[in-house]
Amino acid sequence: MAMKGNKLYSILRMKCPKCHEGDLFEDKNPYHLKKIAAMPEKCPHCGESFSREPGFYFGAAYVSYGLTVALWIAILIALLTFNALGWIEYGFFSHPVIFIVTDITSLILLLPLIYRLSRSIWISMFVKYDEEAGQAQNQRA
Repeated sequence: MAMKGNKLYSILRMKCPKCHEGDLFEDKNPYHLKKIAAMPEKCPHCGESFSREPGFYFGAAYVSYGLTVALWIAILIALLTFNALGWIEYGFFSHPVIFIVTDITSLILLLPLIYRLSRSIWISMFVKYDEEAGQAQNQRA
């Protein structure tokens, strides 16, 4: 993979930030609601601990907040652009219900993905990629 070794690779693919091989979540489908937060204790490939300390992932709430604000701003810009192009009739003060309904609906639909993405970003901020971690496991097998 061309991007391996890049933090963006492990964040977007939700892989172990240390080896970029092991999955960060037990189930790849973020919409499987019974396993939305299920993470292995450690990476099955390199052994990096995913449960670093009690409360470690509380910080991911700040990342989630930032992603949610970015989503709402993107929706506002899209609505204003569609209005400028004449595709819809929208005004922030004249049609606030459109903005609120669109934002809440998109947030509910994207919540499992935002939840996982925020955890992936949070752990990637604290774990550095180690090329040898992934290779050591491959040599043992």
